[in-house]
Amino acid sequence: MLTVHVGSDGWVVFNNELALIETSGWLDLGTADSLNESMGSAIKHYSSLFFLPSFRKTFVSLVVLCVGVLGLSMVLLFPLVAGLVYGLSFGLASLVLTVLGDYLVTNLLLREDGIFVMRRTAALSLFCWVLWLVFIVPGAVAASVFGLWLWVMLCVLGFASIMTLRAVVFFSVSSAGLKRGALASLLQPLLCIIPFLLLWATIEQVGLVRVWPFLVVAPFLSLASANLFVSLIDRLGRKSYGTAAMPLFRAFMLNWVLGLSAPLEQHFEKLGEDKDVEVSLLQFRAANVNAAVIVPMVHPGPFKNVGSSLLPSILKREFEAAVGGDACVPLGILGHELDLASQPQNQKIVDSVIASAKHSTFSDRAKPLAKVIDGFVTVCCQVFGDTALLSFSVAPKTTEDLPQELGLFVREEARKRGLNDAIVINTHNSITDAREVEATLDELKVAALKCLDKAVSFSSEPFQLGAATVYPKDFSLKDGMGAGGITTIAVKVVDQTTAYVVIDGNNMVSGLREEILSALSSIGFRDGEVFTTDTHAVNALVLGRRGYHPVGEAINHDVLIDYIKDASRKALSRMEPSSAGVLDIVVPNVRVIGQARIRGLSTLVDEALREAKRVIVPIFGVEGLLLIVLLAVL
Repeated sequence: MLTVHVGSDGWVVFNNELALIETSGWLDLGTADSLNESMGSAIKHYSSLFFLPSFRKTFVSLVVLCVGVLGLSMVLLFPLVAGLVYGLSFGLASLVLTVLGDYLVTNLLLREDGIFVMRRTAALSLFCWVLWLVFIVPGAVAASVFGLWLWVMLCVLGFASIMTLRAVVFFSVSSAGLKRGALASLLQPLLCIIPFLLLWATIEQVGLVRVWPFLVVAPFLSLASANLFVSLIDRLGRKSYGTAAMPLFRAFMLNWVLGLSAPLEQHFEKLGEDKDVEVSLLQFRAANVNAAVIVPMVHPGPFKNVGSSLLPSILKREFEAAVGGDACVPLGILGHELDLASQPQNQKIVDSVIASAKHSTFSDRAKPLAKVIDGFVTVCCQVFGDTALLSFSVAPKTTEDLPQELGLFVREEARKRGLNDAIVINTHNSITDAREVEATLDELKVAALKCLDKAVSFSSEPFQLGAATVYPKDFSLKDGMGAGGITTIAVKVVDQTTAYVVIDGNNMVSGLREEILSALSSIGFRDGEVFTTDTHAVNALVLGRRGYHPVGEAINHDVLIDYIKDASRKALSRMEPSSAGVLDIVVPNVRVIGQARIRGLSTLVDEALREAKRVIVPIFGVEGLLLIVLLAVL
């Protein structure tokens, strides 16, 4: 649901981004695709190019097409015995030359390309043979009526078609350059035309003299048409986003196929802007137990291993290695407007947090957890020293990204109540497939005020803390579980024991949060909350509307809860008197790429497809017409 809230001061929250307009009230703009849906659409297009059959299946298919279909078509042209002999030798020769051409393209021309391994090159040749046979077989049928020259004409037209197809593919996807792409486009078709030439040389009514002019002109015309087609698509990216579409397309390919993040991040760095990024750090120290809650004002996206998608697990791992203990990185109050552009930007934040960790001032006092459920808004707040740790959830309804304005409001209200600051977290712990009425910003603010008032009314007492992390072996990124695993921080104030469970995933299925809280209650916790990091390391790995699995969609709930109980029991067993320290860290000049830009780049493939449909007929129609005219005059 795309909803806009406009406050009396004129600031509007539009898809979690702020703007200033002259009105007030609620505006419902209807449904719109979310960024995840845009990414999901892009994934389907990119992945469809590379969800190809295995090399074994491709080879078997080539045998069937070359030896079977192509070979048997010779029976239509020659007497039965001669046709079978011609067909078998013709088909085997075509098969051998196809495999040879694919081997040379893969291991000589495109060896350093990375994308075109033998499996993909052979699959392209398979598609080309299917296209070529569309010309060859009907030509063989028609030859019995109209003569062999019609068959030859259709054969060479098919030859030109597959050169054009291969040129479009290699010019679009390969990063080997124009010259190597052109050679890769021509090599296999030129090898495969050799058996045809040898056969035509033996047929008096055909003669090679009539064919040679076409074979000289067709490759140049095919390459020129393909290059023009790709250039027009390339221009679309320059016009819309200031970057050429094809290098961006190839960068996406390298990420989807080979997992390389650097080529795509170079584009993000170019298109991004520098921002000062805030990080809230809540540290706990005891004699034998250290723990940390780290909340960067960075969205862990956009997908897979690109940008800040891996930041929660990287920050956890490196902080624990440098400082010790168990760290967790829940989501702050923000959306995709602050995705980092690259891995070096991740490292800036990691290094700054680790360098600042030793400068905290610690307090050994905390207040019990306060929880307020107002309508379908749940707010939890616990005060450590003079800082509130506050979280929002609307579970079991969808809890997605929340506007930065909400976090700023809570921090200001916390200061009004005598606190030094507040760390504000989006639990991001429930998602449904239903279209729902969203909580308004005012409703979230009202619930936050109630919870703050309740929390500050409690007395501050000494507290105990324990923490533990488990890394489930049963679950992978494709299942929705990130490399950060599951961390439980257990806090006891007087007789209240609270569990903070942080799962490295992108949201969780509706109802699972409640199952987890019930399980925690059964092992001695009086209250608690469940969080996900919103890591987008799990995104763009599976097909589907979302392009990822929320926690619990592909994961067995009972097995997951057993892991959570294991971490929580360990945290309970490690409990001891503790103190808490809070730091607000500002990391300057961090390169970020905003939501609008990411959505635009994600949907560029759809725009490119529309542009391709617009220009494909004029370009290749003219090419085909010129080739037909050339054949007519031969």
